[in-house]
Amino acid sequence: MEMKRIHTFLFLVLVFLGSSCKTEFEKLRMEGSVEERLAKANEYLANEECYKAQVLFESIIGNYRGRPEQEKIYFDYAKSHYCQGNYIYSSSYFKNFSSTYPNSDLREEADYMVGYSYYKMSPTFRLDQSYTTKAIDEFQLFINTHPNSERVADCNRLIDECRKKMESKIFDEGRLYYDLKQYQSATFSFENLLKDFPESPNAEEVRYLIAQASYKWAENSILEKQEERYLATVKSTKDFLRKHGESRYKSEISKIKADSEAKLKEIKNE
Repeated sequence: MEMKRIHTFLFLVLVFLGSSCKTEFEKLRMEGSVEERLAKANEYLANEECYKAQVLFESIIGNYRGRPEQEKIYFDYAKSHYCQGNYIYSSSYFKNFSSTYPNSDLREEADYMVGYSYYKMSPTFRLDQSYTTKAIDEFQLFINTHPNSERVADCNRLIDECRKKMESKIFDEGRLYYDLKQYQSATFSFENLLKDFPESPNAEEVRYLIAQASYKWAENSILEKQEERYLATVKSTKDFLRKHGESRYKSEISKIKADSEAKLKEIKNE
């Protein structure tokens, strides 16, 4: 009997300790009213305690279905994911917010945050640029949807930044092909770069590398393919000299042009 009393006493002590050790957040999450949880979620978000805010918003959002308060709660729920760095979730929730509340006063900010969430996921230029492309698309959509917004200038700046990153990736790939002596792939990469980024500040170097890669591709081709490839090389050298007549590469490109024209004469004579 005495043993039973001891066990009961120890059990009550553990229960008491367990309940007293609960944090304010845990008590609120498990026992707080909907209104208390909403007030505290807003407080947590304001203090950048984002995970706690997210958990509390998540626990009450269903209770406000069909009520006017749900609009702000849903927006802040998306925001709580963003401030934790959960950008894939924040982009999705902000996108859903705009679809659900197209006339909301918060719509403009939500549309911007979709693009900015993708921008935050955009990696270094050496990696896959899918998120960079999505950021550009969303920023452009924002500009089209909100042409008078104060955020338009910022969107244009971020689009330029993203495009530079994508340009760097294509240039890096072309350069890698060139260094690996894959001259056909290098030529195509550099030509695509100029199509996508005609105003590139690296246009002179890109056209120089196109001429070099094209010449080396022709040199290493079978006889049947040499004529068309030397013709392409001559075309690329003429393009370079027309656009960069005072370049430091002028003499080198002129030599490639002359050598290619000489090779074409030999081929015709043969």
